[in-house]
Amino acid sequence: MSREYGSEKPLTGRKVLVMLVAFFGVVIGVNVTMIKLATLTLPGTDVDSAYAASLAYEKEIVAAREQDARNWKVDAHLARDAGGGTALEVEARDGNGRPLIGLQFTSRLERPTDRRADQAIELSEAGGGRYRGKGSAIGPGQWELVLESEADGRRVFLSRNRVVLN
Repeated sequence: MSREYGSEKPLTGRKVLVMLVAFFGVVIGVNVTMIKLATLTLPGTDVDSAYAASLAYEKEIVAAREQDARNWKVDAHLARDAGGGTALEVEARDGNGRPLIGLQFTSRLERPTDRRADQAIELSEAGGGRYRGKGSAIGPGQWELVLESEADGRRVFLSRNRVVLN
Protein backbone atom coordinates (compact mmCIF):
# COMPACT_ATOMS: atom_id res chain seq x y z
CA MET A 1 0.00 0.00 0.00
CA SER A 2 1.54 3.14 -1.10
CA ARG A 3 0.22 6.53 -0.36
CA GLU A 4 0.22 9.24 -2.90
CA TYR A 5 1.15 12.61 -1.56
CA GLY A 6 -0.03 14.40 -4.65
CA SER A 7 -3.73 13.79 -3.85
CA GLU A 8 -3.68 15.95 -0.67
CA LYS A 9 -4.50 19.60 -0.99
CA PRO A 10 -1.45 21.75 -0.39
CA LEU A 11 -1.30 24.30 2.42
CA THR A 12 -1.56 27.63 0.69
CA GLY A 13 -1.32 31.20 1.92
CA ARG A 14 -5.06 31.63 1.50
CA LYS A 15 -5.79 28.66 3.83
CA VAL A 16 -3.42 30.04 6.47
CA LEU A 17 -5.07 33.45 6.23
CA VAL A 18 -8.55 31.94 6.64
CA MET A 19 -7.40 29.89 9.64
CA LEU A 20 -5.83 32.95 11.31
CA VAL A 21 -8.86 35.14 10.69
CA ALA A 22 -11.20 32.40 12.00
CA PHE A 23 -9.06 31.83 15.12
CA PHE A 24 -8.82 35.51 16.06
CA GLY A 25 -12.46 36.06 15.13
CA VAL A 26 -13.52 33.38 17.63
CA VAL A 27 -11.22 34.79 20.35
CA ILE A 28 -12.45 38.37 19.85
CA GLY A 29 -16.09 37.22 19.69
CA VAL A 30 -15.77 35.32 22.99
CA ASN A 31 -14.05 38.30 24.65
CA VAL A 32 -16.74 40.74 23.52
CA THR A 33 -19.47 38.38 24.75
CA MET A 34 -17.80 37.93 28.15
CA ILE A 35 -17.29 41.68 28.60
CA LYS A 36 -20.92 42.37 27.74
CA LEU A 37 -22.19 39.70 30.16
CA ALA A 38 -19.87 40.90 32.93
CA THR A 39 -20.98 44.51 32.70
CA LEU A 40 -24.67 43.58 32.55
CA THR A 41 -24.66 41.18 35.51
CA LEU A 42 -22.24 42.77 37.98
CA PRO A 43 -21.78 46.51 37.82
CA GLY A 44 -18.81 46.32 40.21
CA THR A 45 -19.41 49.58 42.05
CA ASP A 46 -20.49 50.28 45.61
CA VAL A 47 -20.97 54.00 45.07
CA ASP A 48 -21.89 55.97 42.01
CA SER A 49 -19.13 58.54 42.52
CA ALA A 50 -15.95 57.67 44.38
CA TYR A 51 -15.04 61.36 44.54
CA ALA A 52 -18.30 62.33 46.27
CA ALA A 53 -17.93 59.39 48.67
CA SER A 54 -14.41 60.48 49.60
CA LEU A 55 -15.62 64.01 50.39
CA ALA A 56 -18.32 62.61 52.71
CA TYR A 57 -15.92 60.22 54.48
CA GLU A 58 -14.99 62.63 57.30
CA LYS A 59 -18.67 63.31 58.01
CA GLU A 60 -19.30 59.56 58.19
CA ILE A 61 -16.55 59.18 60.81
CA VAL A 62 -18.06 61.96 62.95
CA ALA A 63 -21.56 60.45 62.61
CA ALA A 64 -20.26 57.01 63.61
CA ARG A 65 -18.60 58.44 66.73
CA GLU A 66 -21.80 60.27 67.70
CA GLN A 67 -23.83 57.08 67.18
CA ASP A 68 -21.41 55.10 69.32
CA ALA A 69 -21.62 57.72 72.10
CA ARG A 70 -25.43 57.36 72.20
CA ASN A 71 -25.02 53.69 73.20
CA TRP A 72 -28.33 52.67 71.62
CA LYS A 73 -29.34 49.03 71.42
CA VAL A 74 -31.20 48.27 68.20
CA ASP A 75 -32.34 44.72 67.49
CA ALA A 76 -33.88 43.62 64.21
CA HIS A 77 -35.75 40.44 63.40
CA LEU A 78 -36.26 39.56 59.74
CA ALA A 79 -38.48 36.66 58.70
CA ARG A 80 -39.99 35.33 55.48
CA ASP A 81 -43.59 34.22 55.25
CA ALA A 82 -44.88 31.25 53.25
CA GLY A 83 -45.33 33.39 50.13
CA GLY A 84 -41.71 34.59 50.24
CA GLY A 85 -42.60 38.06 51.56
CA THR A 86 -40.56 39.65 54.32
CA ALA A 87 -41.55 40.89 57.76
CA LEU A 88 -39.13 43.13 59.65
CA GLU A 89 -39.42 44.17 63.28
CA VAL A 90 -36.97 46.59 64.86
CA GLU A 91 -36.74 47.28 68.59
CA ALA A 92 -34.78 50.40 69.60
CA ARG A 93 -33.71 51.28 73.15
CA ASP A 94 -31.43 53.94 74.53
CA GLY A 95 -28.40 53.33 76.78
CA ASN A 96 -30.64 53.09 79.86
CA GLY A 97 -33.02 50.57 78.29
CA ARG A 98 -35.86 53.03 77.62
CA PRO A 99 -37.69 52.64 74.31
CA LEU A 100 -36.78 55.11 71.57
CA ILE A 101 -39.94 56.65 70.19
CA GLY A 102 -40.61 59.19 67.47
CA LEU A 103 -37.80 58.05 65.20
CA GLN A 104 -38.17 57.54 61.50
CA PHE A 105 -36.60 54.19 60.53
CA THR A 106 -35.92 53.14 56.97
CA SER A 107 -34.57 49.79 55.89
CA ARG A 108 -33.22 48.17 52.76
CA LEU A 109 -32.36 44.64 51.83
CA GLU A 110 -29.36 44.82 49.54
CA ARG A 111 -28.06 41.93 47.47
CA PRO A 112 -24.24 41.94 47.82
CA THR A 113 -23.76 40.79 44.23
CA ASP A 114 -26.40 42.77 42.37
CA ARG A 115 -27.66 46.26 43.26
CA ARG A 116 -30.64 45.80 40.97
CA ALA A 117 -32.18 43.31 43.43
CA ASP A 118 -32.19 45.79 46.37
CA GLN A 119 -35.55 46.30 48.06
CA ALA A 120 -36.77 48.84 50.57
CA ILE A 121 -39.00 47.88 53.49
CA GLU A 122 -41.13 50.71 54.88
CA LEU A 123 -41.18 50.75 58.68
CA SER A 124 -43.82 52.37 60.86
CA GLU A 125 -43.82 52.89 64.58
CA ALA A 126 -45.75 50.22 66.47
CA GLY A 127 -45.27 51.66 69.98
CA GLY A 128 -42.87 50.89 72.79
CA GLY A 129 -39.79 51.47 70.67
CA ARG A 130 -40.89 48.90 68.09
CA TYR A 131 -41.01 49.55 64.37
CA ARG A 132 -42.57 47.10 61.91
CA GLY A 133 -42.77 46.73 58.16
CA LYS A 134 -43.54 44.24 55.43
CA GLY A 135 -41.74 43.82 52.14
CA SER A 136 -42.35 42.02 48.90
CA ALA A 137 -41.12 38.54 48.03
CA ILE A 138 -37.36 38.13 47.90
CA GLY A 139 -35.19 35.22 46.94
CA PRO A 140 -33.19 33.08 49.32
CA GLY A 141 -29.51 33.66 49.91
CA GLN A 142 -27.26 36.32 51.39
CA TRP A 143 -28.59 39.84 51.87
CA GLU A 144 -27.37 42.91 53.67
CA LEU A 145 -29.90 44.52 56.00
CA VAL A 146 -29.33 48.28 56.16
CA LEU A 147 -31.16 50.15 58.93
CA GLU A 148 -31.14 53.94 59.13
CA SER A 149 -32.92 56.25 61.52
CA GLU A 150 -33.50 59.97 61.34
CA ALA A 151 -34.47 62.52 63.94
CA ASP A 152 -34.88 66.24 63.26
CA GLY A 153 -33.87 65.76 59.63
CA ARG A 154 -30.47 64.19 60.26
CA ARG A 155 -29.28 60.61 60.44
CA VAL A 156 -28.77 59.40 63.98
CA PHE A 157 -28.35 55.65 63.40
CA LEU A 158 -26.89 53.43 60.67
CA SER A 159 -26.40 49.68 60.77
CA ARG A 160 -25.35 47.15 58.11
CA ASN A 161 -25.72 43.44 58.85
CA ARG A 162 -25.34 40.38 56.64
CA VAL A 163 -28.31 38.03 56.83
CA VAL A 164 -28.95 34.68 55.17
CA LEU A 165 -32.49 33.81 54.14
CA ASN A 166 -33.49 30.24 53.36
